[in-house]
Amino acid sequence: MRVPKPAPRPDRVSLWRYLRLFREDILSAQPARLYRAWMAEFRTPFFRSYMCNDPALVRRVLQERPDDFPKSDRVREGLAPLLGQSVFVTNGEMWKRQRRIIDPAFEGGRLRDTFPAMWAAGEAAVARMGTGLVEVEEFASHAAADVIFRTLFSIPIEDRDATAVFHAFRAYQRTQPILNLAAFVPLPRWLPRGFRRGTRAAAAEIRRLITAMTARRAAEIAAGTAPDDLATKIMVTADPVTGERFETEEMVDQVAIFFLAGHETSASALGWALWLLAAHPEVQEAVAAEAAGMVPEFSALSRLKLTRDVFRETLRLFPPVPMMVRETTCPEDFRGRAVKPGAQVVLSSWHLGRHERIWSDPDGFDPARWGREETKAAARDGWLPFSAGPRVCTGAGFAMAEGVLLLAMLARAFRFEVVEGRVPVPVAHLTVRAKDGIWLRVTRRGGEI
Repeated sequence: MRVPKPAPRPDRVSLWRYLRLFREDILSAQPARLYRAWMAEFRTPFFRSYMCNDPALVRRVLQERPDDFPKSDRVREGLAPLLGQSVFVTNGEMWKRQRRIIDPAFEGGRLRDTFPAMWAAGEAAVARMGTGLVEVEEFASHAAADVIFRTLFSIPIEDRDATAVFHAFRAYQRTQPILNLAAFVPLPRWLPRGFRRGTRAAAAEIRRLITAMTARRAAEIAAGTAPDDLATKIMVTADPVTGERFETEEMVDQVAIFFLAGHETSASALGWALWLLAAHPEVQEAVAAEAAGMVPEFSALSRLKLTRDVFRETLRLFPPVPMMVRETTCPEDFRGRAVKPGAQVVLSSWHLGRHERIWSDPDGFDPARWGREETKAAARDGWLPFSAGPRVCTGAGFAMAEGVLLLAMLARAFRFEVVEGRVPVPVAHLTVRAKDGIWLRVTRRGGEI
C-alpha cells in the first residue's frame, strides 16, 4: 500500500496564499521540487529564508558551526505562552547552562533506570487498547503521556494532576498553529501577538498545573522523600560551571518542553508506526513474532532488531518534527549564493527523509533498508528526526526505547488492519499528525474481539 504523502502546492503562489497554506499545514504549503532540490530560496517583504537539503549545508549549520546559526525567534513566537524560556527555544549561554543541568538525567545507565516505568506504561497501554474500529492517534497520545508522567514524576496518567495536564494539553493542541503572525512579520515587543484566547488559557492552565507538581516535588526533595525519577534528578543537579540549580519557574519551562517533546512527538511516531504495520501485514506478523518472547528486562530492547528498524523507517517517513529553523548571524555562502545575517535557515527532516537524491524508493516503506550498506550514507545525510550536533535531542535514546517497546508490546497483543477508504493524510501542526486521525481495525491476538 502506498505510504501517504501530502499533495504539494503549485510552484508559484501569491505571498498571502502561501502564508495561509503555511498556517494551515507546512507540508502541503511546499512545492514538489523540494523533494529533489538541494536548496531553495523563499522571499517575503520581511525576510529571506533558505531551505537547505544539501547534506554539507546541514552539517555546517548543525554540527560544524552551530553557534553561528542559533534557533530562530520566529518559531519561538508561536510557542512562548507554553514554553517560556525552555531549553527548546533558548540560545547561547542560557541554553548551554540548561543542557549542562538536564543532560546528566539522560546519560549512560539512566535509560536503564527508566525502563521499569516504560514497561508499566506499556502494560497499561495494552490493557487500555480497545478492539473494533479505533482511532489510534488519540490512543497513542494517551500512552505516550503515561510514559512521560511515570518516568518524570512517578505517577500514572490516571493520577488526577496528570489527567488534568493531559486534557489541558489536548485543548492547547487544538487551538495552536505551529506559527502565528509574529513568525512572519517582525513585531515590536509591546504589540500583542494575536494568540487565540483558547491558546493562552490552555497554556496558562498547563503551566499552573506543572507549577504545582514542581513545587510539590521541591518540597519532597527538601524532606528527603522524593522518588528517584527524572524530575528529581534534574532538580537536584547543579550546573558544574556555576553551581546553580533550576528555580521553580525555570523547571516549569523544562517540564513543559519535556511534555511537548516527549509526549506529542512520541505519540505522532507511534500512531504512524501502527498504521505502517497495518498496511504491511507481513512485517506486522514478523514484529509480533519477534516480540513473542519478550520479558520485562532492559536487555529485551537489544533483541528487538526488526521492531527498531520499523521505528527508524517510521521516523524517516513521518518525522514528528518536520522542520527546524535557524538564523544566520554573519554573511554566508550557500551553494554560491550570498546570504545576509538575519536570514532564516530551514532544515526539513520531512524532505530529507524522502529526498529523491538521498534515498532509494524514498516514499516506500522498507524496514530492511536499515540492514543494507547503502543506508549508512543515506541515514547520515537524510535521517534527522532528533536533529544533530550539540542541539541533538537529549531524549533521543529515551524516545527510541519508548517507541520500540510500545510498538512491540502492542503488536504482540493485537492485530491491526487498515480501514478501506480511510488512508490518513499527514499534516503538520505542532507535529506531523493525520488530518482526520488514524483509524484502524483492531483485534486481540488469539481470536478475542
